[in-house]
Amino acid sequence: MEAKAVVRFVKMSPRKMRIVANMIRGKNVDEAIATLKFLPKKSAKIVEKLIHSAAANADDLSKGKVDVDALFIKSIAVDNGPIQKRWMPRAMGRANRIQKRTSHVTVVVAEAA
Repeated sequence: MEAKAVVRFVKMSPRKMRIVANMIRGKNVDEAIATLKFLPKKSAKIVEKLIHSAAANADDLSKGKVDVDALFIKSIAVDNGPIQKRWMPRAMGRANRIQKRTSHVTVVVAEAA
């Protein structure tokens, strides 16, 4: 049994999100949540909530038949979202472009076989 959870348009660059995603890929759900709880990164809290959501989705889809303790993170993907483009004034009438990046994160959890 697989379950999926997605969060879109997170106002954080995918490069920063992937650091946390790579740390928990393939781990048990309980172990991943324990790791994320003490990680001093903003993206850790977002990914932690997403894993909780995926585990709840697995429990709901199976109508309580799946063992939530036996779930592991089958895959986690961090993709680019739309980029907001802004301008910052500089000296002598020039301007620099600022790119505010966003991310889409997908987590798939499955039962250990």
